[in-house]
Amino acid sequence: MNTSTRQQLAPRITATLRSLISHNDCGMVAAAVMSTDGFIIGSALRDDTNQDVFAAMNASLLVLAQRSSREIAIGELRQVMVLGTEGVMHLTCIGNNAVLAIATDVNANIGSVVLQTRRVSVRLQDILETPIVEAVNSN
Repeated sequence: MNTSTRQQLAPRITATLRSLISHNDCGMVAAAVMSTDGFIIGSALRDDTNQDVFAAMNASLLVLAQRSSREIAIGELRQVMVLGTEGVMHLTCIGNNAVLAIATDVNANIGSVVLQTRRVSVRLQDILETPIVEAVNSN
């Protein structure tokens, strides 16, 4: 996905993520969609989060998890969950070229997070697959 496409998709992706964060009761506190090569497409991250580092590290984590799942022959990777002392980070593949990362607080309802993540992933994939119409200069 090129920079122009990411810039055009960013407002819709960001609005979807902000809605997800603000309208949930399961403990989600931040979310981002990034390309599998580590570039942010849209986000609702905390102000103190370096988006570029966050995206690059999650892309690396996803690649390692994909290799590991292939090596152990458990099928195609769908999700990765990282449990921390202050919350959970949940990564979900969106098609072949994007990843949804959700961060939660320590009291998160993980079942609800997984369910809502699955639902929003479908919406995000629709946005990502919608053809972008380039503006035509009539001059």
